[in-house]
Amino acid sequence: MRTLSFWKYQGTGNDFIMVDNREGVFDAQNLEQVRQLCDRHFGIGADGLILIQEHAEHDFEMIYFNADGSQSLCGNGSRCAMMYARQLGMITDRATFLAYDGAHEAYIKDERVHLKMHDVEPVRTVGADSFADTGSPHHLVWVEAVAEAAVVPQGREIRHRAEYAPGGTNVNFVEVEPEGGLKVRTYERGVEDETYSCGTGVTAAALAASDRGLSSPIRVTTLGGGLEVSFKKRPDNGFTDVYLIGPALPVFQGSVNLN
Repeated sequence: MRTLSFWKYQGTGNDFIMVDNREGVFDAQNLEQVRQLCDRHFGIGADGLILIQEHAEHDFEMIYFNADGSQSLCGNGSRCAMMYARQLGMITDRATFLAYDGAHEAYIKDERVHLKMHDVEPVRTVGADSFADTGSPHHLVWVEAVAEAAVVPQGREIRHRAEYAPGGTNVNFVEVEPEGGLKVRTYERGVEDETYSCGTGVTAAALAASDRGLSSPIRVTTLGGGLEVSFKKRPDNGFTDVYLIGPALPVFQGSVNLN
């Protein structure tokens, strides 16, 4: 039996197990172990697990797993990875790192991480809803009162629709506030439940809201706290210079026995 040291971080309530994997202490192919550690009853409990590794061309590599062992870009996880890499002494306040969807730039200012996302194609209309891919796919349902949204049952139904097969989609319920901000609740694939926050979902909601009269930067409130999204709109209605901005904080550190 081996002992694994870890940190727990959260970014607006989206929580992650952080592992310093520069010495190869964690087998990235062992998806059953990922699922076990993320289990909130039989493991540490988290929305995902993140390995931080050395990379020849970047300041570090972030390998991200959802709680079910699947992989995708995670915006809030990326912000936590930046803070954890700084804690490890791998970076100071600026970095480039490799993630699931390629290289990203980020910087830390006033203890908020500014994560540069990849350019995003124009938002698609899906009936009365919207769709945007911000490194992970996001279906957006516009609602009058997000507090009353049936996030889990409706989100689960949309997540498994045939048009999103085989990988499925995340589902966000978005309320436009009178003063111009957004409230967002998210059903996350890979977690298969509502999470307190989803960075790529918040980004998708903010970009889609620009088609509804909101302008950059857009404030977004999630169950876990506030985020901000800034961007520039391209002539083709796509988006560039997209930044997801918000805090990422350590919760605790510990060790766990691995079978």
